[in-house]
Amino acid sequence: MIQDYPAKHPRMQLPPVQAAATAHPDNHHELPDWYVKLLSSLGRTKDEDHRIAVHEAGHALAARLLGHPIGGATVNPDKERGSGGMVWGPEHMQAFAEGGGDASDIREELTSAMPSPGEDRDECNDIYSSCYHQVIELMAGAAGERLLLEGEPPGAADDIRQARELALLFCKSDAAVESFIAHCAIAAHDLLKPYVGHLISLCTVLKIARKLDGGEIDKVIRTVEAQQALAESRLRNTQWSAAIAESDRLRAAGVFAPLPCQ
Repeated sequence: MIQDYPAKHPRMQLPPVQAAATAHPDNHHELPDWYVKLLSSLGRTKDEDHRIAVHEAGHALAARLLGHPIGGATVNPDKERGSGGMVWGPEHMQAFAEGGGDASDIREELTSAMPSPGEDRDECNDIYSSCYHQVIELMAGAAGERLLLEGEPPGAADDIRQARELALLFCKSDAAVESFIAHCAIAAHDLLKPYVGHLISLCTVLKIARKLDGGEIDKVIRTVEAQQALAESRLRNTQWSAAIAESDRLRAAGVFAPLPCQ
């Protein structure tokens, strides 16, 4: 499903997903000391920290499902950018360092290239497609929250702001912008829903590690896929063994029962 995106700077040995889930701070009646100290230093409750982890995992998983490479993700705040967490592409950290990388910069760069009424739009198909997928990624944080948490997300103002910036490249009214963003929110939900297990595991590991690069994110995803494939294989073997046992029982009872096709 996910093509590997190798980590440039492997920093850690990720725990198996099942072990990571066991080590998840929320699985303890009393929070571990390291986590209590961390929350205190961040000024967060455990619920707030969990919501941020779910949100950023939603962004990251959606990007990989859309085939986009990931530079990394973190659930630690960035005071300079005013973010509680962040997911970035391979080049975005450099762009941020140079004062760019925001959707407003993309809109400013591309506005002059957008066709006027009556002009051929074929040359801008790549722009439309890229913006569409980027807005889905932006909406995927809240979509992840809706899938895993109760109630409506409290609102990711910056995600909405950036989505509006991109939508304004080809939407001509506020109503069109809101309709487009609403569509992308549904598309993000539909994209993530079949992969809730991946989302839970990525959220768990991200919450423990606090920061993952692209290769580490892919490793989490591959681990989930391997575990699911193993579980499906064991289920098929169990069903096959049960079918053979039932056939043997019927034969012993004098009833002809051909073996099922595997």
